[in-house]
Formats: sequence, structure tokens, C-alpha cells
Amino acid sequence: MKVQPVTVGPIVGATTDTAVRLWGRGKFEKIQSGPRRCFGVARIREAKAGSSYRQPEYFKMNPNFDMTGIAIFNDLKAETRYNYQMGWFFSDLELDEVKADIRPLNWDIISTQHFTTASANDNQSRSFIFGSCRYLLRLFGGSWFDNRGDKTFRSILKQINEQKRQTDAILMIGDQIYADDLNFLNADDSIGEFLRRYRDAFSQPHISQLMSQVPTYMTLDDHEIEDGWPAHSTEHDWMIKYPAAIHAYKIYQISHSPVFKAVGDRLVGIPNKYWYKFSDGCVDFFVTDTRTERYLPKKKAEREIISEAQMTAIKEWLKDGSGRVKFLVTAVPVFPGTKMANNDKWGGFPTQQSELLDFIWAEQIERVVFLSGDVHSSLSSELIKKGDASGFKVISLISSPYYWPYPHNPRRAFSLHGKIKSTLSGDTYQVVNPGKVVATDNFTRVTVDLSGVKVEIYGRKGDLLDERTITF
Repeated sequence: MKVQPVTVGPIVGATTDTAVRLWGRGKFEKIQSGPRRCFGVARIREAKAGSSYRQPEYFKMNPNFDMTGIAIFNDLKAETRYNYQMGWFFSDLELDEVKADIRPLNWDIISTQHFTTASANDNQSRSFIFGSCRYLLRLFGGSWFDNRGDKTFRSILKQINEQKRQTDAILMIGDQIYADDLNFLNADDSIGEFLRRYRDAFSQPHISQLMSQVPTYMTLDDHEIEDGWPAHSTEHDWMIKYPAAIHAYKIYQISHSPVFKAVGDRLVGIPNKYWYKFSDGCVDFFVTDTRTERYLPKKKAEREIISEAQMTAIKEWLKDGSGRVKFLVTAVPVFPGTKMANNDKWGGFPTQQSELLDFIWAEQIERVVFLSGDVHSSLSSELIKKGDASGFKVISLISSPYYWPYPHNPRRAFSLHGKIKSTLSGDTYQVVNPGKVVATDNFTRVTVDLSGVKVEIYGRKGDLLDERTITF
């Protein structure tokens, strides 16, 4: 049986020291009885001389999920490089019958990819890349897209494959697609439109190659649905646009994340939340959902950017005593604020912003770093409490955009020495030690150990634009 190359992917998803999730898309073909049955298959082996492929994993590629599926491999070794192949084939059999079929598979036209498992050593330093806002304009009202943004991912690949820079993960923290095309150029509204946009966005050559070899973690922001969501939403949007956007988001961004529970080599259940956590070496990540749980009453003090359940989970995660560096991933910044349009950020939700900061200070949780995007510039800063001479602080790193063909936010757009007055405790927090504001297309590399973070901001073509080290 000849295995065919996946039509989108593969994507290396959630990766631990012992397991990996591999995502791919097959092909839709309609026959008289309905969609033809399509199955995915993947195999894996250690990337060392003399190693053999393990038994392949088979999985359904479901037409309800745009012909995509997940292969899960367990019992892996920590910090170990593995080679893998993934593809698909048509069959009239059931999945159990496919697994029992003894005919050999022909992998001749399937490329070999690789990834490296996470570290189980709590003291092991890590290096990862994060960013947000990769604009992909639909051209001429059709299914043609501007591909200039793919150069950013080409530059990341050069660091990994040519410069041999250790890269343990890629975090894409919002606006992986722009489904609204600046609100007026054929904004996506149906499930078919959202799915086509994801296929195009994730199939461009450099981002596709990058996600096929580095564990990739994602969360959404507004442009996965529409600009400013849900501030300007209509009944039509909630009935038609939102369900379509979220279904496509589940398929292409969240299905390969820890959001979906895995039992053995199968994903089970349908999640009712889109936030999750994972760990690697000396770092813990909590990837928030700051978009779909928003509550926007008229009274600003009652506004919520996340649900109470998510806030409770964040607090439990912060206080779990792991001793690792805590990266709280939030698509919109906690600080510093922007001088315009700040109501869409954490600053527009003062009660929950105060609740989060007050909790960190009250519990004296060390090594907390916020990772954010959204604002079409990259920068770093620190937050201290006014009148506190202990040296305790929280760090904010912002990286945006991967690609944006319009003007970026300059330094004067940010409150780089601003204050946050807690509406709960009355304490005043002060933004200090801001770094350079990089107002051009870029990505950020973070290298971290238990003593601090090294922050490197690179331009779309790979030139180093800013570099600094912040100690804890």
C-alpha cells in the first residue's frame, strides 16, 4: 500500500520527555456513498545509526475535522532526537481492520522529518522562539495569499539548521491568521472559508518545515475570529461566524496541544476550554485563552478577560512550588500598557489585572515572566511594587509581529514608565527598565535558566535588532 504525503503538515505538537503528538491532513474525496475513508499513518525511530522504525500508528482522518488526525507516540526517551514519517491512504476497511492488515506499506515518496523530546531535568536550560501576528492578506478576493511573511520562518529555520541554535519550542501566541482581512476585504464567515485560510497559512513552505521539526504551541487572539472580538459582535456573528472560527481553530491550532486529553495513543473527549499548561526542563508554561472567555458589561470594574475557572487554574499553577521559571503566555499584554486601545489588553480589565498582580506579590512567586504579542512591536520591561525595596519583580516580554505590512507601533505608543494602581489592594505597581522598542517585523528568541532570561529580537530577515539579559 502506497503512503501519500500529507496535504498540510506534519506538525509536531505537544511534546514531553516521554511522548509526542504528530498532526497531519489527508485528502477529501467524495464517492457515491459519501466521503471516502481516509487514514493517517506515522512511524518513528531514534535518529541514530542502526535504529529501526517502531510499529506504525494508524488513525482516522475525519471529514468533520477537515481530514486531519493525530498520531501519538509514547514511551520515548528524554532529550532524544527522533526521525519520523507521516502520510495517508484511502481504504474501505474499518480502523481495526486497517491495523490488522499485514500488507507492507510503501513509504518511498514520504519525506523524513525529525524532532527532539523535552527534558525531564528541572535544572536544564531551554531556548525557544515566540511571536505573534502573522498577516496573510487574501489577494484579489480569491484564494491567493501574500507570502512575504514566510520569510520570518525561513530566518528561524536558518538559525536552527545552519547555525545549529538549540530551539526547544515555537510559541505562536495569537493572530496566526487574519480571517477578517482588515474588516473589509472578504472577511471569513463560513467554516469552508476559515478552513481554506488555515490550509493556505500553514502550507507555506518555511512555516510548514518549521512546524514539522520543532514542538509548536498556539493560542488565539481576535483575528482568528474578527478584529476586537467580541466587542463588536452581532447576533449573526455568534450564530454563524464564531462557531465556524472556533471549529477551525480547534482543528488547526488546538488539536495537537495538551488541551485535548490523551489516553494511550488516542485523543478522547471534546474540551470545553482552550487554556493549557506544559513543562520542559527548567520552565513551566501556562498558555492562556484571553479571547473567548471575555465578559464585557458596561461597568469596567466588572469586566473579565478570562473566566474565574481560568484565573483559579493560573493561581494554582503559579503556586505549585515547582521551582521552575513560570512563563505565563497571554496573547494581549499585562504590561506595559498602550496609550491607545488599551481597553482590549489586560489594562482594560483592571479588576482581574489587579487580582493577578496582587496574587503574585502576596505569594512572592519568583521567576514569573509574561509572554505576550498583539501590539505590532517587540519590547521587554519589568514591574516592581512602589515602596518595595526587596528587589522582587515580574518580567514582561512582548513579541509582535511576525509580519505586518503596515505601520508598526513606535516607542511613544507605550507607557514604558507607567503605573498600575491595584483596584483591590490599593498597591501601585511601576513599569521599570524598559528595553528597546523594535517597531518592525520580528521574532524573539528566549534562552532561560534559573538565574535569568536572555532575550534576542531578530528581524524578519534574521538580523539581530536587540539583545539583553534580565536576571531574576
